[in-house]
Amino acid sequence: MSAQPAGSRPASAPPVTDSPAATPSGVGLPDPGRDGGGGRLIAVLAFTGIVVALMQTLLIPVIGQLPELLHTSLSNATWAMTATLLSGAVATPIMGRLGDLYGKRRLILVSVGAVVVGSLVAAVGSDLALVVIGRAIQGFAMGAIPLGISLMRDVLPRERLGSALALMSSSLGVGGALGLPLAAYVAQHYSWHTLFYGAAALGVVSFVLVLVAVPESDVRAEGRFDHAGTVGLSAGLLALLLPITKGGDWGWTSPLTLGLVVAGLAILVLWGVLELRVRDPLVDLRTTVRRQVLLTHLTAITVGVSFYAMSLVLPQLLELPTSTGYGLGQSLLVAGLAVAPMGVSMMLVSPLSARISAARGPKTSLILGLAVIGGAYVAAQGLMNAVWQVALITTMVGAGIGLAYSALPTLIMGAVEVSETGAANGLNTLMRSIGTSVSSAVLGTVLARNTVSFGGTDVPNMTGFRISFLIATGTVALGVLLAAFLPSARRTASLASER
Repeated sequence: MSAQPAGSRPASAPPVTDSPAATPSGVGLPDPGRDGGGGRLIAVLAFTGIVVALMQTLLIPVIGQLPELLHTSLSNATWAMTATLLSGAVATPIMGRLGDLYGKRRLILVSVGAVVVGSLVAAVGSDLALVVIGRAIQGFAMGAIPLGISLMRDVLPRERLGSALALMSSSLGVGGALGLPLAAYVAQHYSWHTLFYGAAALGVVSFVLVLVAVPESDVRAEGRFDHAGTVGLSAGLLALLLPITKGGDWGWTSPLTLGLVVAGLAILVLWGVLELRVRDPLVDLRTTVRRQVLLTHLTAITVGVSFYAMSLVLPQLLELPTSTGYGLGQSLLVAGLAVAPMGVSMMLVSPLSARISAARGPKTSLILGLAVIGGAYVAAQGLMNAVWQVALITTMVGAGIGLAYSALPTLIMGAVEVSETGAANGLNTLMRSIGTSVSSAVLGTVLARNTVSFGGTDVPNMTGFRISFLIATGTVALGVLLAAFLPSARRTASLASER
């Protein structure tokens, strides 16, 4: 299939598909002598995705110690977390488009290089500014995951594509879950600088593996890179996401918070109008509003919300003292280990998700995953009294997230041109990040308003935890409703045959 510039696309949409087997002709057919079917490539890209995702949870175990470690206030210290979130949100659609234009492997190497450079910048001193700069650079690595998904579509055999996409997409959650106990162990036994030096070392290993084992894709989009669109999207996202992540510190009704929200929305509306007039847009909004693409993006937001709810609530429950009457009194390391089964279950269900998608369509996998997540949060209302119960809930949520995450890229790639997969998957990853940002803001506010005084400090109470899980359950229900309107496997097959 030849790539077409945005300005010369036919009026009719490309066929949408609910099956990874329905990859466009000529795609997914590697050199017969390459890697015996792609096993090495899949392993390297999945490892790279996990390394990149580790950056999201790298500082969570030491978040409470950051003010002392960086000689600053708690409000300022949270910039070390916010910087990665913001830069990652901006980077994913941009890196995806650059990969479509100039080569996905090349941009994966750039993304992994950001892990190394950012980690070293953050590791060399104890100054807040250096750590924030380093963390912002690390955030640009998030583009590696959608780039890896798109590269797999270009070069893997069709029979391997479904399971490979499922594993790569799940690496975002796997890395985050496995990173918690690993980072907690390092933080307890070594200097916090070791966290960054270790991340740099993992980045170097990943860079070398990609350089040696991953081939470049020959699929390219035509046209030029949209510099003006990049500036507009970056400005709009930063203006919108910044008050979402810092609104709790600034005040949700403060002039700064409200002003940035209004400015962000205005910039994004103007950006959208301009993108519709550009021959080679950063994001093809005409493609984005197709039913399958739009509903998949909206559902990705709900998955992001539900994913972060568990990550925010359960570690606090595990670490609060037993003398509160509901806390489980565990160390950072034990709390991390109790959450780690989420990553393991995500990895284990990836092949199952691929089989369900192949047999019933990714819509089925997505709805099933959301149902499992919702069931886990309902069960959590009565399963927060022991470490094993928390581990059970994290395992269930991980299984649901694995099913849902694995279905998202298949749905996206079934509805866009081959040459647009990098940008489209980057935008879908951005939607997940927006979901986690919204979840952090909303649930953080809920927990802050439902507290009990303990040892002179306000800590979240059980009511706050339960309300948080109710919100997550409601969000999952909304996700199921959105996913229900996705084209069915039979309908998409009919559309494809009409083409």
